[in-house]
Amino acid sequence: METTEIRPRRVRFSWEQTPLHWVPGDPFTTHFINGLHMLLPAGERWFVHVFKQALPYITDQRLKAEVKGFMGQEGTHAVAHQRVLEHMREQGLDPMPFVQNVEWVFEKLLGDHTVPPVGERWWLKERLAIIAAIEHYTAVLGQWILDAAPLDAAGADPVMMDLLRWHGAEEVEHRSVAFDLFMHIDGSYGRRTRTMLIAGPTIVLLLKRCAGFLLANDPIVRGRLSAKWTHYFHRAHQRRLPTLRSLSLAMPQYLRHGFHPSQEGDLRQALDYIAISPAHAEFESFRRASE
Repeated sequence: METTEIRPRRVRFSWEQTPLHWVPGDPFTTHFINGLHMLLPAGERWFVHVFKQALPYITDQRLKAEVKGFMGQEGTHAVAHQRVLEHMREQGLDPMPFVQNVEWVFEKLLGDHTVPPVGERWWLKERLAIIAAIEHYTAVLGQWILDAAPLDAAGADPVMMDLLRWHGAEEVEHRSVAFDLFMHIDGSYGRRTRTMLIAGPTIVLLLKRCAGFLLANDPIVRGRLSAKWTHYFHRAHQRRLPTLRSLSLAMPQYLRHGFHPSQEGDLRQALDYIAISPAHAEFESFRRASE
């Protein structure tokens, strides 16, 4: 099985030429995927915060190094997606009213003070299980975007596609870390099952809610298009979005006895994309020009 050193990579994205509807003529696909930008910054900052709390309990030094590399990657992802939100605001679509609700979920509902101090260790295990479940879905979505040639054929903005594929590739690369950490600290199959049954449907429904908010506030669409399931199924049939079937099947895959995330996703494809990502090349050019 191929392995890799998990480490953050410095990237640079230039958004000046990216239109509001970065999938031309398809605001529904644009905004359904834009839901990731609305969920990920707060979510990934939360991942890092929880993993910092888990570090003292890790006795496997290799796993500890992978967790630290994971934290570095997730922090970089959060910054990259936050800049997309800023670009959306500059184009007249302010996502922050919805994003503030997302931040409340991670900072308050799933925050440190949700349970009394006596339950801190239990709450850490719960949150590690939630992160492991979410990371399974981000790896599934990461592999999907690496394979999403129909978006290229539709003329999707290359900078946005590079962000999504660079991020997706790193999700495939570190797909095992959250699961391995959960198994190392706890490993309860009941907790693993319960958190996945909650996290899986919640991710899909939140993306749909995000799309609904963006479509309702889009200065071009002006509410003429809504986030109906029929629109989703049509785009999924065109392979511009992952099918609901593929997202649903991710749950029993994760809950299968003997499952390990390394069994899913194409690591070589992910590393090959990272090696050619224009964002990394642009950062290097910017760094050299600044020296």
